[in-house]
This record gives sequence, C-alpha cells and structure tokens, in this order.
Amino acid sequence: MKAKRILGHAARILLLAAITALFVYPFWWMVVNSLNTAAQVVGTPTLLPVSWRWENYREIFRIQPFARHLLNSIEVALVGTAGNILLSALAGYGFARLRFPGRNLLFVLLLTALMMPIEVIIVPLFFQMLGWGINDSLIPLMLIPIFGAQGAFSTFMFRQFFVTVPLELEEAARLDGLGHLGIFARIMLPIATPVISSAAILAFLAAWNTYLEPLVFINSIEKYTLPLSLNNFNDAYGQPQWNLQMAATTVSVVPIMLVYLIFQEKVTDAMVNSGLKG
Repeated sequence: MKAKRILGHAARILLLAAITALFVYPFWWMVVNSLNTAAQVVGTPTLLPVSWRWENYREIFRIQPFARHLLNSIEVALVGTAGNILLSALAGYGFARLRFPGRNLLFVLLLTALMMPIEVIIVPLFFQMLGWGINDSLIPLMLIPIFGAQGAFSTFMFRQFFVTVPLELEEAARLDGLGHLGIFARIMLPIATPVISSAAILAFLAAWNTYLEPLVFINSIEKYTLPLSLNNFNDAYGQPQWNLQMAATTVSVVPIMLVYLIFQEKVTDAMVNSGLKG
C-alpha cells in the first residue's frame, strides 16, 4: 500500500514536471538563442547557447534607441495603469453604491466596451486623436487603457467587489460625518487592495504588450514602445535579426515577470473575491 502511494506521488510529480517543461521551454529557447548568432538561431535547437554571445545585449542598445523605447513602455504602462485604477475604482463605487436614474442601463452600456475589439474602433480613434493634435505622442497610448475595454473590465471588477461590502460600514462612516468621497477614500479603497492589485497588473500587462495602437498612433522612432521596437531589429536586407530580437524580448519580459512574481497571490485572491459575487 505504501509503495503504491509512493508510485502515485512520483507519477504526479513526473506529470507536473512534463507540463511545466512544455510551458518553460519556449522561454528557455528564447534566452538560449539570445546568446547565439543569427545563423545558429535557425539551426538545430540546443538546450544551451552555442557561442555565448553576450554582446548581443549590448548590440540591441547600439543599433537603435532601445533604452528610450523601454522607458516609453514603462511610462505608458505606469500612467495608464494609475489612471485606470483611479477612474475605475471611482466608477465601480458609483455603480455599486450610488442610486441614480439609468444606473443599470449605463452599466450595461459600459460592459459593451468589453465586446468591442480594438480593431473595430481604431480608425475612429485615430481621427479623434488627430483632431486633438496628440498623434505621434504617447498620450493616446496612455488614454486607451483608461477609457477603453481594460477600463471597463476594471470598473466591473471594482463594482463586483464593492457590492459585497456590508452597508453597515458606510452607515457608521456617515455617522462620523464622512461623505461619499470620504467613504470611498478612507473605507472602500483600503479594503479593496486585492482588487486594486489584480486590476493594476492586468492593466499594466495590457498597456505593456499593446502593439496595434502604437503602430497606428506613433510615427517617430524615438517614441516607439517595446512591441514596435522588437519588430525593428532587421539587417541591411530587411531580414529579421533573430538573435537580437530574442535578446531584446528577453529584456522586455523581465519587468513583467518581476511584477507577476511579486503580486501573483494577490491576483488569485482578487479574481476569487471580485469575479464570482454581485
């Protein structure tokens, strides 16, 4: 009986190891080929670099302003995420706690943004930003995570969480003389930390990985974000330099991995607390 239990435990470990390897291998392949030559990338796959070309990482900063592109992506992601959280939390609190005519209809209209692919509205958005005179800048890339589908999803998450908060907390706060903004800032936001963490990570990832919007709105190379920059490592004949693309991609993935590793438990808690109630 004990031997059977040990074999079962070993089988589960081997199965989990095999599944983990399937997910880890693409990332490992990327890192390995970031240290190879371009010819070795398209050769026989290896588990370790063939030439260990650390200079690939220096090269990506030399042939184009990759550091500037990295800072552009960080700026867009941070500003877009901060605006997303602030406005979505306010809107979610309003939909959850305030009573006003047409509240449910407005909430349904808000959720329709989740069903609207960016490809459908990108042309109207382009002309709108052109009319405002902010094309070829980072401003449109900051506004879209706030007022687009990601903002609607964050609002939904906050609303679902706030409707589960006992009304007694608000009543006690009103007895202490707090208004709606005071209740929101001093009561609701502190207890909504798991939702804030989850919404912030999802908004950050959406802003960090977006490709179509920078492709449409950005013309100047110094204003590129990372997704455009990664597609710009080509040789004199226009062919991709795969080893440099792998090196640049490895650098661009590191911030996302750090953010997720730090906040992964809060993401799980927020999904449970905000998505299944209301």
